[in-house]
Amino acid sequence: MDLVKIYKVLTLDEWSRAQTSGVIITEPDQKDGFIHLSTASQLNATLSLYFSKEKSVVLLQIDHAQIHQQLKFETPPPLGNRNSSFPHYYGDLNTNFVSNIWYLNRGAFEIPIEVMLQAEQGANS
Repeated sequence: MDLVKIYKVLTLDEWSRAQTSGVIITEPDQKDGFIHLSTASQLNATLSLYFSKEKSVVLLQIDHAQIHQQLKFETPPPLGNRNSSFPHYYGDLNTNFVSNIWYLNRGAFEIPIEVMLQAEQGANS
């Protein structure tokens, strides 16, 4: 079975703090009680909705094997225009769970080709 690829988008400041502490967590994560993550097919909307004012962001691919036991796919409340199930991680998301790192610059955010291909593969299965 092919595992779903899981991603976390951070601002440069959030990534700097994570590298210092060894734990990836943002203010919305703390407020909601879980770590907000995205699949490849959800990334474009996540970037547009939550990171539109950033000139650069950090895209992290998270190693599914490290997080699968505390990962849940849930529909976000309240239901808005994003009603698909999102990956939510319940636990400490350590920086050593990161399998790939990309620095994305504003353009329309330059999504790495590997991620776009993963999104296409997921959308066709």
